[in-house]
Amino acid sequence: MVFTAQTHYYTDNRSLPENRKDHSFRFLDRTYVFTTDDGVFAKRGVDYGTQLLLKNAVKEELSGTVLDLGCGYGVISVIIASLFPECRVVGSDVNSRALELTLLNCRNNGTAAEAVLSDGFSQIPYTVDAVISNPPIRTGKQKVYALFDDVHAHLKDGGVFLAVMRRQHGAESAVRKLTELFGNCAVTDRDKGFWILRAVK
Repeated sequence: MVFTAQTHYYTDNRSLPENRKDHSFRFLDRTYVFTTDDGVFAKRGVDYGTQLLLKNAVKEELSGTVLDLGCGYGVISVIIASLFPECRVVGSDVNSRALELTLLNCRNNGTAAEAVLSDGFSQIPYTVDAVISNPPIRTGKQKVYALFDDVHAHLKDGGVFLAVMRRQHGAESAVRKLTELFGNCAVTDRDKGFWILRAVK
């Protein structure tokens, strides 16, 4: 599918014709099934950046409220909710179609997460204990860095931010930006051009 200005995955795509497909994904000895659709990120299955992000996220001692920022069809929300059932997991996205799929995928995989229609943190007035994100790089550096600012403002003291970025899409400069904001940023994993960035407030 060729995205137009109206059909980027980071816009509201509820008007697109429905074209749902199911994809299985095995993670830590469990098989999950995710329903995807046109107009959402990685509709052909779980992308490698998200897979690497998940491998690192599950190593964290997650507790309290965990925000899956830009959740897409809910891969991170579903898996974090299944592995950390004591957490309140919130998936947020600007794309209402993605949020419908997040709730559907939670139900179909026997997990529970909230889904919030929000442009960044516009509809998330509370603070959280962790933010996990595969940020929408196609929106541009200015938008992504503004998102980083908001992440810092909405994290509780001691809260962790995990993000995945490609080196060719500006991971090195993102490390510098996050270090300015948080006073720290570690690259905890690198593979196939993807970097996992970890900052603690």
